[in-house]
Amino acid sequence: MKWTSLNELREKYLAFFESKDHLRLPSFPLVPINDPSLLLINSGMAPMKKYFTGEEEPPRNRVCTCQKCIRTPDLERVGHTARHGTFFEMLGNFSFGDYFKYEAIPWAWEFLTETLEIPVELLWPSIYENDEEAYDIWVNKVGVVPEHVVRLGKADNFWEHGTGPCGPCSEIYFDRGIKYGCGSPDCKPGCECDRFMEIWNNVFSQFNNDGNGNYTELAQKNIDTGMGLERLACVMQGVDNMFEVDSIRKILDHVCTIAGKTYGADKNNDISIRVITDHIRSSMFMIADGVIPSNEGRGYVLRRIIRRACRHGKLLGIDRAFLCELCQTAIGESYEAYPELGEKKDYILKVLSMEEERFAATIDAGLNILNTMIEGTKNEGKTVLSGDDTFKLYDTYGFPVDLTREIAEEAGLAIDNERFTALMQEQRTRAREARANISGWANATGSLLADLPKTEFVGYTALEAEAKVIALIVDDMLVNEVSEGDVTVVLDKTPCYGEGGGQVGDQGHISPDLENTVLVVNDTQKSDGVYLHIATVQMGAIKVGDTVHVSVNIPRRRAIMRNHSAAHLLQNALREVLGTHVEQAGSYVSDTVCRFDFTHFAALTPAEIADVEGLVNQEIMNAGEGSMTEMPIDEAKKLGAMALFGEKYGKTVRVVRMGSSSIELCGGTHVDNTGKIGLFKIVSESSVAAGVRRIEAVTGTGVLALLAGKDALLHEVARELKVPNVSDVAKKATALQGEIANAKKEIEALNAKLAGGKLDAILAGAVDMNGVMLVAARAEGMNVDMARTLVDDIKAKHQNAVVVLAVEADGKLNFVSGAGKDAVAKGAHAGKLVGAVAAVTGGKGGGRPDNAMAGGRDASQIDAALAVAKATLEGMLK
Repeated sequence: MKWTSLNELREKYLAFFESKDHLRLPSFPLVPINDPSLLLINSGMAPMKKYFTGEEEPPRNRVCTCQKCIRTPDLERVGHTARHGTFFEMLGNFSFGDYFKYEAIPWAWEFLTETLEIPVELLWPSIYENDEEAYDIWVNKVGVVPEHVVRLGKADNFWEHGTGPCGPCSEIYFDRGIKYGCGSPDCKPGCECDRFMEIWNNVFSQFNNDGNGNYTELAQKNIDTGMGLERLACVMQGVDNMFEVDSIRKILDHVCTIAGKTYGADKNNDISIRVITDHIRSSMFMIADGVIPSNEGRGYVLRRIIRRACRHGKLLGIDRAFLCELCQTAIGESYEAYPELGEKKDYILKVLSMEEERFAATIDAGLNILNTMIEGTKNEGKTVLSGDDTFKLYDTYGFPVDLTREIAEEAGLAIDNERFTALMQEQRTRAREARANISGWANATGSLLADLPKTEFVGYTALEAEAKVIALIVDDMLVNEVSEGDVTVVLDKTPCYGEGGGQVGDQGHISPDLENTVLVVNDTQKSDGVYLHIATVQMGAIKVGDTVHVSVNIPRRRAIMRNHSAAHLLQNALREVLGTHVEQAGSYVSDTVCRFDFTHFAALTPAEIADVEGLVNQEIMNAGEGSMTEMPIDEAKKLGAMALFGEKYGKTVRVVRMGSSSIELCGGTHVDNTGKIGLFKIVSESSVAAGVRRIEAVTGTGVLALLAGKDALLHEVARELKVPNVSDVAKKATALQGEIANAKKEIEALNAKLAGGKLDAILAGAVDMNGVMLVAARAEGMNVDMARTLVDDIKAKHQNAVVVLAVEADGKLNFVSGAGKDAVAKGAHAGKLVGAVAAVTGGKGGGRPDNAMAGGRDASQIDAALAVAKATLEGMLK
């Protein structure tokens, strides 16, 4: 039994099962594909459930994987023990109706005893108590001594989850030695002590449970093997827990270096070191797989993990951003097995950096407020922090409820989860009502479409067609004839594109009688392959069974095609300019706009926007071919066709080539030559979520309309500035800027005089704090500029001064802060101070150590906010 690294173990396992004719699959993403039942992939078999149920056909009947997994139910326990972790890798070999026990059991034994050379006397198989077949294989085929085969009951060795496929398990345990045992002469697998560690689990899916305790044999029997890579590494490296495994220990040691701590020297420090070590691994893999920190779903899981790591960094005394530095070590340990970590390294680091910065801006203020709440709760003799306070911290100050709970528990308090959950539910209900989809008819008509045949779409090659009316729907009811008003028309075939893939549905006309009947198609939708023409009868009548002429609004369709093809060129240009971490996060293409959402960590600079725009227009000017081809998905992948992250594709896909280098899987409609796009112009670039940017652009006649609008605006500006020629606008604007600058100087001089008159009154309330003079007051009758002047005057006269002024002017609340040179030298930081003060009023802000500003919200909390300044400054001073 030779020491083996974690990375080497992974490769040995996968290579072994490849030699047994298994297809090695890469790890599935942590974000489940078409599986709403899971937030994150949490086991090796989870991404393959549909292969087991027969809903989808596997790529081969024998596969093996090393699957990335995230489990967070015990998040608060991570760090407190060396057993708990959120991220782990699960080795697995799977059979879908191919081999069964007679192959799976001997192969498991062969890998452990021959490939890894684990002594047979240290291995103990377990079986389900009634599984005589497994017992016979272990004893008579594999040759394990009967005394080492342990029978365990249904709770331990029978896998089932409600009704459906289920079956017995056979696990393999490793004997860690007497020193880990309980001392009992009967100690063996199944004992509660730590001596026997399960390292392999074969699940034999051979029965169907009808839910009433009746089990019948399955026609197709399956094998589902699970083995934790980190746990196996513990065995092969002779260490007690995952944090001691080679590649993970390197990350842990880097945490110690950053913090200046020694692992094992202090219990509380060890907790924080383990938390950070585990959480940086989870974070980097989640970000690489497209998860972005947010306040919902898997994004909230990521945010919790990152912010928990940040807080434990503070507990270790780390007073700077450190996650990016640590992440580089974590990436270095795993990128060979998971190349996406190297490819997306810059993106991962940027997302981590941005989230760490956001948390740093809220943590100090949040901790101060939480500590005040905890102190107040204890003074009242209570043991539970109110749900209202917990919700206020989360909703107003962005302070994670999990941190509130953890810190409250450290102070001996619980939180009122029931009240907090109720308040959160109220907030979600309000949000759902606000964004309720007005087109709720889609669900109502779903049952009406269940028996209708799928519509044949001919719109890739034709813009008009003869079709037969299959169904008519009015007010969620099927009708035979319609002579007025709105109607949803279902045809056997159509050239009208049904909304999908970010492309809007077509408009057009339906004419049963070209002379007397016309229906205007306002929109086209589709549901499970049935196309729904949302139409209005303009004249005449239409009935089920009619043969009709369907035509697409051609100018509108061509404008949509221009925008959709431009979106493909845009994605390609973004990846070329910004990097390959760019992935589509959403899109919307209509006849008027090309909107594209993509993963990126920062606003694009004007130069980057110009480069992207230039690349797209160059492709247009090159008048390259646009082609649409159906082919097997494996062939498409060989071509390097880009797929939408998380989208599930069938065996046959449509590959769209656009210009010289854009190749994507897409079902939309496109131009056959890039020159037909005409021109491309980016109208705006903005943020839609953390780590997601949005570009809106126009093409073709849309660019002409944009130019016409800007030209009209320029002429209007010329009229307002009273200049005869548009060419003189810039000169006039420069002259006005000079006049405004002179006026500002005069105003500043007047403000200085007014502020000087209030100086003595403000200083009268100053407080001495170990040689630092704190001035925290309302700036009555001043605007922000006057307050800034006053702060500068105080700093100039008193180098040891720290000033926070509350300014109410023009219906707004602001806080202005500054710190003199001597005060800064003693630890004062105006930016952090003003952020903590503003947070009390629901505001935020910050700045440099010597000058800062923040916005406030609730003016009734000004006095409470100014009162926080003293405690906050006290914590800063050296």
